[in-house]
Formats: sequence, C-alpha cells, structure tokens
Amino acid sequence: MQQPECLLPGQPMASRQEIEATYDWLDRFQELRLGKFADITAAFFDGDFSKTLDQAQKDKHAWVLEGIGASGSGKRVLDIGCGWGPMLKALADAGGAGVGLTLASAQVEYCRRNGLDARPLDWKEARVEDLGGFDGVVSIGAFEHFCSEEEYNSGQQEAIYRRFFDFSASVLQPGGRLYLQTMLWGNVVPVSGDIRLDAPEGTPQRILARMRRMYPGSWLPSDKRQIVAAAAPHFALVKSNNGRKDYIETLDRWGEANDSLRTLQKIFRFLPAAARLVPRYLTNLSFRIQVESILKNDQQRCFLDEIMTHERLFFEKVA
Repeated sequence: MQQPECLLPGQPMASRQEIEATYDWLDRFQELRLGKFADITAAFFDGDFSKTLDQAQKDKHAWVLEGIGASGSGKRVLDIGCGWGPMLKALADAGGAGVGLTLASAQVEYCRRNGLDARPLDWKEARVEDLGGFDGVVSIGAFEHFCSEEEYNSGQQEAIYRRFFDFSASVLQPGGRLYLQTMLWGNVVPVSGDIRLDAPEGTPQRILARMRRMYPGSWLPSDKRQIVAAAAPHFALVKSNNGRKDYIETLDRWGEANDSLRTLQKIFRFLPAAARLVPRYLTNLSFRIQVESILKNDQQRCFLDEIMTHERLFFEKVA
C-alpha cells in the first residue's frame, strides 16, 4: 500500500519534548472530560454501541488482561506508553502489579499521585536488569509514536519495530503475551503532492498537515502485515481485531464529553486551566494548529475517510 508523500522534513522518533508538547497540556483537561485515570485510546464496543464510553473502556481493559493471561492476581505487566494509567489501574484492581513507561512528565506525576508505578523512561533506553521480568506486555496507542517521518524516509521503520519486539521479548518468558493497539495508514492516503497547511480545506493533505503538528515526530505503520513481520522473530500473532469503527464511536463520545465541560460545576475548574494556556496560544503557532486540529475533528475525519485505520493485536512469544 502506498503512503503519503512526505515533502516536509520530519524529526527523529518522537522525543520527550515532542510527546510533552501534545500530552502535557492535555493533562489539565482529561480528568474533567473523562474522569479519573482518563483513557484517550479507542474503547472496545465490539459492535455494541449501546454501551457507555466508561463501560466500553472497562471492557477493553478486561479483554486485554484476559487476552495476555493477566486477569488473575499476582500478575506483573509492563505498560509501554501508559498515559494517565487506566491499564495500570485496571491491573491493580485485578490484583496484579504494573509498571508504566511514558515520556510525558505530567502523566508520570499523575500516575504517581494516584499510587501507580509510572516511570519517565523511553523503552529504547530501558534495561531488563532494572525492570525485571513480566507476565505480559501491553502498548496501547503508543506504537504510532515510535517511528518519525525522518526515520521512515530513511528506511528505518522496520528496524525500529523489530527493536521494539526484541525488547518486549526480552522481558517475557516463552509463552508470554504482548497486546499492541495502534493506528495505521488506511486505504485513502494521498500518493502524490505534498502534505501542507495551505492545501484545500478538507483534503487529506491539509488534514495530515495539521495532524503532523498534533503528533510531531510520529509516523504510522504501513499496515498489519508490516507489524506481524517485524514481530515474527520472537512472536506469533494469536488474534487481531480491527478497531476503526470503535475509534470513530470513541471520538463521538469524546465530543459529548467536551460538551459536558459547559456545565456550571466544570466551568469553574475548566476556565483557570484554559486561561493558563492563553499565552502559549498567542505565541506558539504549532499549539494553535493543534487546537485547530481538535476543533476540526481531524482525527475522526482520518478514520471516517479511511486515511487511517486501527488494529488490536495479541502476540505470543515463541522464541
């Protein structure tokens, strides 16, 4: 499958600064919008859209823990890209113990304030000797940040993904399982022309140009086959599930959650947080484009137009 032609210079793999540029300012709003231990990855409706968002997220956590064999007590799981700790909390509630890795300092602080073991550590710099072994590994919504445009254009994407699976295998015993949830490029991707902010509104080129500012230093996998091939030296695919429709539904529900910020109780908590961002909005072009991307629902447009898709994959270590 062909990919978007990338004419603007990319950056090496999403750095700590780039991750924080997106996620640290969101930290101020997630608990207001989505509650404690906010989960900003696709929920698991699995065709039942009568579920509440909260129930669909809880169902995802239970489904993942069962799928990696960590739904019982005493299990130890590594969460690579742990966010605000929803999987770590679900694991703790199930009687297990989790270690989360994230590059966003606000997420580390949030998790630690709430009794979760989150560490400001890049998996590429992590040492098995320091972390210890695990019964399972999960990475939900982080894989898309592991390869940058620059690394993709220089042909490094497959090597980066193989390195991720090398690391995951190193902390698991044979038979241990890994759950990976990620966005991928879809079927309607521009194959000519540039990705630019002055492209006509509504085109993939314009949408992706804003998304590039929303997620700097990040480039998506080509398709599921690329991921399975990168995993093959250590892992066999057990099962997979396409989550594009679930992500669209999740984004709809997040829109409803944004509406809830208009309630009087939340307004008094929301306005001070928003006011602190005014200087950044006035002085930082990339931040203004991030806000524009959210207001224009670019991520949802990517899934609706099949510019992007979404996969949920369970792997088992075989070597």
